[in-house]
Amino acid sequence: MADPMNATFAEPAAEPTSFVDTGDNAWQLTTATFVGMQTMVGLVMLYGGVVKKKWAVNSAFMVMYSYAAVMIVWVLCGYRFSFGQYMLPFWGKPGTALGAGFLTIQANLYEAELAPNYAMSTIVYFQFVFAAITPVLIAGSLLARMNFMAWVVFVPLWHVLSYTIGAFSVWGGGFLFQWGVLDFAGGYVIHLSSGTAGYVAAYWLGPRLLRDRERFVPNNTIFVLAGAGMLWLGWNGFNGGAPYAANTDAALAVLNTNICTATSMLTWTVLDTIFFGKPSCIGAVQGIITGLVMITPGAGFIPGWAAIVEGLFAGSVPWFTMMILARKSSLLKKIDDTLGVVHTHAVAGFLGGIFAGVFTMRKLAAEFGTLLPSNGLIQGGIGQVGKQVVSALFIIGWNIVMTSLIMNFIRLIGIPLRMADEVLEVGDEAAHGEDAYALWGEGDTFDESVHGWYGYDRTTHGEKKVGPPAAAPAAEAKRLETATV
Repeated sequence: MADPMNATFAEPAAEPTSFVDTGDNAWQLTTATFVGMQTMVGLVMLYGGVVKKKWAVNSAFMVMYSYAAVMIVWVLCGYRFSFGQYMLPFWGKPGTALGAGFLTIQANLYEAELAPNYAMSTIVYFQFVFAAITPVLIAGSLLARMNFMAWVVFVPLWHVLSYTIGAFSVWGGGFLFQWGVLDFAGGYVIHLSSGTAGYVAAYWLGPRLLRDRERFVPNNTIFVLAGAGMLWLGWNGFNGGAPYAANTDAALAVLNTNICTATSMLTWTVLDTIFFGKPSCIGAVQGIITGLVMITPGAGFIPGWAAIVEGLFAGSVPWFTMMILARKSSLLKKIDDTLGVVHTHAVAGFLGGIFAGVFTMRKLAAEFGTLLPSNGLIQGGIGQVGKQVVSALFIIGWNIVMTSLIMNFIRLIGIPLRMADEVLEVGDEAAHGEDAYALWGEGDTFDESVHGWYGYDRTTHGEKKVGPPAAAPAAEAKRLETATV
């Protein structure tokens, strides 16, 4: 009998939809779209709004490039490395996910022994959006100085050499999966790995310009809040889609996600108010993110009361490492992690994985179909916590080594990791020839040959199209000539 995993270009079966549960299929495609919107809407807005005005275009563009690049690499080799048949304890057998014979058979995560009731094309897309968001989270550590061409090379290399290793090891049937390590929806595979990789890449990249690092005011706080809101709601798909079906475990995961996130946001806000005298919108966003990350490794394995406990830790431990420890530790101050990804994703992801080993209940894990050999610590499963720690150390160690190798390889082939200082001074206009906000008359030089002129004279009744303005007085003309971006 032919191996369906290798039927890359085979014709589809005569009745390819006979196995499809339309409810599960619709839920899975919907949750995948939610996760995709987290990246293409939520993080585009959040990154584009949280940086200085001069970096809004570059930051958002890094997100969109990464999504597109991972899509192509994913179907060419990434999916089969992550969820294909066994090749190595940490890597699946290579192959594409493009052939009709492969995409129309019933979904099957072969080594993980899961067979959802829909086509392979659904599971390929669902797992893609998780793969796509991970390097975007790394970008949060590198904003406002990484050379865009270096980013172009970094994303596919890191995806193949790091993300797929963690995905197969923990999810796809690799050695950590077989050992019984728990990671419901990516606390280790996505957040611990991206938080670690971002911090390591920031070390090799070096810091932003001193004045940018000392004063990095968001250019649009409302965009930041809207982006965070999209992340929060999109996480219903992030965790709700992890059981691969529209079942009770999905509902539990969605509820726990919202409980933990709300608790974390409120905790962070209270701490900001107590220690700094004012509640901070940006601080609340950090609390939202840490809550979402913390709950992810165990969202469908734990009871609701445990989600509240995790939320309290999510809003306090990363708050302490970011707001107190990072300002006192010479090591943390030396490495310029632009958005504090090591705190919001690595610290929160690590703790969330440990808590999964503490609060997981076998009955709830059984709903997911995991190979959990014992209960969590609260039900006597002492060994599960140890497994969670060991797997976290593997993810951290692999990403330290591989991210370092990739960054130095990019430098070795002659691509500068950083933008030139003169580009860093100007920002988007120098890097891309574009500006996020065309607000003339605020010190920006208006170049008619580049920007054109289409104006309207609203002083008369109705609207009258007019041409370029009359020549400016001599003093104003001189000011415009010397104005800087």
